Amino acid sequence: MGLFDFFRKSGNGAPKADPTLQMADLFHNQLQEGDTVEAMRYDLGRCRVVRLEKGYEYESLETGQRVSYLRMVDAITGLQKVKKIV
Repeated sequence: MGLFDFFRKSGNGAPKADPTLQMADLFHNQLQEGDTVEAMRYDLGRCRVVRLEKGYEYESLETGQRVSYLRMVDAITGLQKVKKIV
């Protein structure tokens, strides 16, 4: 699977989730709605995992900015570029 295979276009031009993507942090900790994580991208800081109709998003607890989970994929591992805060 190549770098760009993670983001497939759906019929309406929006990114379509790849079912092989894992909702897990860089250390393989499973993520679910409501978890708190430290984002490694986009200067989000601490975030909360939010579930929407189109998938998951990370909502920054500091700025309120939201980023799709598709943008947080580590291309090499397929894991989310976040660290779960336990």
